[in-house]
Amino acid sequence: MFGLSLRRVVRARGRLRAHFSTPPAWYHLLNLKKVDKSMGKTPNKINYLKPLKSLEPDSLLKLLKTSIVHADGTLVAINKPCGIPISGKPEELTLQYVLPQLSQNLNLPQNLQVIKAPEKEGSGLVLLSSCPNTTRYLQGFYSQRKKKKQPVATYCAVTTRIPVATEGEIHTGLKMVDIDGFDVVVPVASPSRKSLETKEVKKTLSYYKVLDSKEGCALLQLQPVTTFRNQMLVHLTLILSPVLGDHVYSSRVGTVLGEPFLLPAEETPPRTQVLEEHVMQKLRLRQQVMFRLQLHLHLHQLLLPDGCCSSRTLLVAPPPPFFLQTLHNLGLNLPPMSSKQ
Repeated sequence: MFGLSLRRVVRARGRLRAHFSTPPAWYHLLNLKKVDKSMGKTPNKINYLKPLKSLEPDSLLKLLKTSIVHADGTLVAINKPCGIPISGKPEELTLQYVLPQLSQNLNLPQNLQVIKAPEKEGSGLVLLSSCPNTTRYLQGFYSQRKKKKQPVATYCAVTTRIPVATEGEIHTGLKMVDIDGFDVVVPVASPSRKSLETKEVKKTLSYYKVLDSKEGCALLQLQPVTTFRNQMLVHLTLILSPVLGDHVYSSRVGTVLGEPFLLPAEETPPRTQVLEEHVMQKLRLRQQVMFRLQLHLHLHQLLLPDGCCSSRTLLVAPPPPFFLQTLHNLGLNLPPMSSKQ
């Protein structure tokens, strides 16, 4: 493995009936009805685009029940679809809101609690436990692995460019800032001791490996050691390989004469991702619906400690249909993935 810094890269019981609304994201400030009519169709009726209508609590509960990939005693794992937040504002429908009802439906003695989960826009494994002792045990296990810089989660991602190095590690400081009214994450190449002590900046580390690549796009395996909001999205911009469907940070990678370069993060506000024409054609998409393209970042595998689960030490959740369709259309193959031990 080799290090990459910024300088080097620049180069309730009963039925759930509460009403919820999800505030439009910045890239939803378009005429949705007009856009929906012009939406391109994808092969086999698999839709790459985010739905226009928000889920109701009952629908979310049913969706989560059909998404369970593991249930062993008090330990439950769900393959979360894209766009479902784990927690949020009172007016937002979140996974945590329906967990009491899900726990009751599964006849669990106590309510499920979240141990590990991908962020809202990403898909993949959500690890839940209804036993406080199990929760503490797993949290301790993950904490020890983190101290040893040993990852426990393995993601797969489709990127719009191919990294120069086929594998490596990305480490940089990260902090939250306001850019044009948006709370976003920016890298800090050389954080000061004071900024780290005050936790204004956090040191972060991710491992990556190119699993396959073709015609400018790549399938990557990602293993974050640390956790920070949007960590992997920001890290991948640092190696000039934004994630497909990233409408927040991909604008930081510019192009001059076909060559990518890194734009200053503090001066680059979020905007809808722009793809090269040949990629748009392969995905059968048009630019006017690009703001609804889902994020191709999936929590694929999660390590469990020995003895925690009677049947396995590695949880696996298959990527969503749209992700697999993208791989097919781009000519990329998903090989068996192994987790760092």
